[in-house]
Amino acid sequence: MNIPEELKYTKDHEWIRIEGDIATIGITDFAQKELGDIVYVDVDTLDENLDIEEIFGSVEAVKTVSDLFMPISGEVTAFNEGLEDDPEIVNTDPYGKGWMIKIKMADSSQIDNLLDAKAYQELIGA
Repeated sequence: MNIPEELKYTKDHEWIRIEGDIATIGITDFAQKELGDIVYVDVDTLDENLDIEEIFGSVEAVKTVSDLFMPISGEVTAFNEGLEDDPEIVNTDPYGKGWMIKIKMADSSQIDNLLDAKAYQELIGA
């Protein structure tokens, strides 16, 4: 199970990478394995300000559809358009080319409430 140390995680299986006041968000390796083959990523919140734990989109797999939740509050500034033509990249590279959105953080102190790699590993029992 791939759980990069430099990222933060949510109990809902999103990961977040912080670079200044911009955060990149996607789903974890554990989540993509649980979902199975991903066939569609839907994000229609571009340019919207969303609060922590609000739904920013959904991911559709062969088995199910799952909502995507904001790990912290912020404005959605970018969507990974590569996922429109190649959504299965989330399965093959969830922490790299499979990122989903970028946000401009509204309150960086919310990062303190996220899980580190060790805590996330304990959550999923890995």
